[in-house]
Amino acid sequence: MTIIPDYEEKKEPDVLLAKRIIHDVGSTGQPPFYGYQYFTSGIDRYINTIDEEYLRDYINCGGSSFKLVIGTYGGGKTHFLYSVQGRGWLNNYVTSYVELSADSTPFHKLETVYRAIAENLIYPQKYEKLLSGYERGIESLIRYWYLRKKAEIEEEEPDEDNSRDYLISYISEIGPYPSTSFQNAIKHAFLALTDEDYDKFSLIIQYLKGENLSKTVLKEYRIFEKIDRSNAFKMIRSLISWIKEIEFKGLIVLMDEAEQTPSMTTKQRETLLNNLRELIDACSKGTIGGSMIFYAVPDENFLEGRTAVYEALNQRLQTVFDGEINPSGVKIDLERSELEPEELLREIGLKLSKIYETAYGITFDKKTIEQIMADTAKAAYDQRFGEIGYKREFVQRAIQELNALKVRGSN
Repeated sequence: MTIIPDYEEKKEPDVLLAKRIIHDVGSTGQPPFYGYQYFTSGIDRYINTIDEEYLRDYINCGGSSFKLVIGTYGGGKTHFLYSVQGRGWLNNYVTSYVELSADSTPFHKLETVYRAIAENLIYPQKYEKLLSGYERGIESLIRYWYLRKKAEIEEEEPDEDNSRDYLISYISEIGPYPSTSFQNAIKHAFLALTDEDYDKFSLIIQYLKGENLSKTVLKEYRIFEKIDRSNAFKMIRSLISWIKEIEFKGLIVLMDEAEQTPSMTTKQRETLLNNLRELIDACSKGTIGGSMIFYAVPDENFLEGRTAVYEALNQRLQTVFDGEINPSGVKIDLERSELEPEELLREIGLKLSKIYETAYGITFDKKTIEQIMADTAKAAYDQRFGEIGYKREFVQRAIQELNALKVRGSN
């Protein structure tokens, strides 16, 4: 089964999408899940290099890579990760965008990281579906896989009994995966859909999501492993193996430290750093082939320390990714833009003004807009040492200025 991705990017936003972009950016300063591409600036060289060097062939052919993305809060981390995600969908990858937080997804607890990855899996979908409520999570991915395979078999074998036999034969041959329990869970989830046994399907999905169930409940399906810290990496490897077997090109994991992390205990911090080191080593050794992992943080302060684990991590993270000049580098610094800061902000502002014109069916005077964006860019950049990143500060101010200009023009 060769899957042709449904995802595509419209050349221009329509009125509804344009309004959604303006409201999202103006209210929170955050990019929308879809629509960010219409005001992307300054990162094309990075994104194009990731596409050409990694997504088109290297990852698909069993390679793996880790990138550390550095950008202040409000400095474009999420926008960058969404841009990578979009390129992933265009190349037929499954993605998982995960917000790391101390409460729900602390990186020092790998079992919660597996759980978050499984809950946030997104296969390439039509943009209308992404706007109206996209399907997300391992349950949706299994249903999608089953329906695609069922339709493929029924096209060749219309007889219901025969097509069912083909489905059962197909699922019996999947694997092997690093975790036999994961493999058995995937098989039985598929069989449950074949038999329309939705109670069984729901039970197995609970397991695949990382929820703790009684061993006695699952033993008839030969699922014996509890998903915990000791086997979380093995489960992630199994997840990637399955995704590649169902003819996606691989998995892109986008981990975003989206809020300030409160102070951790020394043990928690060392566990986090060891997990990160293990993840980087797994990528470099190819033990999680078919994956590309991005870990986005506000700064490099978490690498400051004198113990062996700090030194080991710093050695692994010292090279700088610089687009086509050094595509194998690890660190991506979002402040190293192709444009000077104020020039970058002005360009973003001009793109937002075009989106605004589409949203409200108006046309601004070009010189007026250019002056407003230049003034707003300077004011935002002057606040670059404040609590809010100057890029977020700028886009919020820019929308306020456009609102004011629209009101003045209507009076």
